[in-house]
Amino acid sequence: MTDRKTAIITGSTSGIGLGIANSLAADGHAVVLNSFTDSYEDRALATELSKRHGTEVIYVSADMSKADACRDLISQAIETFGSADILVNNAGIQHVAPIEDFPTEKWDAIIAINLSSAFHTSAAAIPLMKERGWGRIVNIASAHGLTASPFKSAYISAKHGMLGLTKTAALELAGLGVTCNAICPGYVLTPLVEAQIPDQMKAHGMDRETVVRDVMLARQPSKQFATVEQLGGTVSFLCSASADQITGTSISVDGGWTAL
Repeated sequence: MTDRKTAIITGSTSGIGLGIANSLAADGHAVVLNSFTDSYEDRALATELSKRHGTEVIYVSADMSKADACRDLISQAIETFGSADILVNNAGIQHVAPIEDFPTEKWDAIIAINLSSAFHTSAAAIPLMKERGWGRIVNIASAHGLTASPFKSAYISAKHGMLGLTKTAALELAGLGVTCNAICPGYVLTPLVEAQIPDQMKAHGMDRETVVRDVMLARQPSKQFATVEQLGGTVSFLCSASADQITGTSISVDGGWTAL
């Protein structure tokens, strides 16, 4: 892809976000990596991606639970690159507990990071996208944006809300050259998920293959994890000219989970 844009990916120093950043950098776009940790490793990662793909990559620390920080992330991207063309709202956290035991502070944090941050970054980026007549907003939702599981009330509420935000933005931006879509992954093989496998093996007394197939991927008919590369490729497609008329929809990358 030779038409370089500026891509901002929240929560992008590991896992799905990093996979998306790699894909968009490989497409030749300038990339803004983000996390809240602001470590040497974060900045070194930006340098490594820049060298690997031959494009500009910067790291910006921003706490996605704070409205002002979300909007400032977009401002810093514009200040550095002069544009904010592609916005991927990926930042997210999780907590599991019954509704009656769910800590208020965990509910507030999950709604802020998993949902409200996407509103604030979008609100900051949309004016320039409209002015330029081109933009892509991609919200990383979840299979749990389309279905539910017990004990994940905040996460599921946020992801369902993300799909509503996606549809609303798409309608407001229709005909202006700016699209907004959501991707709904099932289980993705990230370092965080990989690290959970030994504990699951011990807890269930199963070997790796069995615990992955029968426990972790119990609701994923393909019995295969999605990969961060597949998620990155899906985002790249939504940012291409082939997807100009795809807006306001969700794309499931879940091995058939939501077909059940």
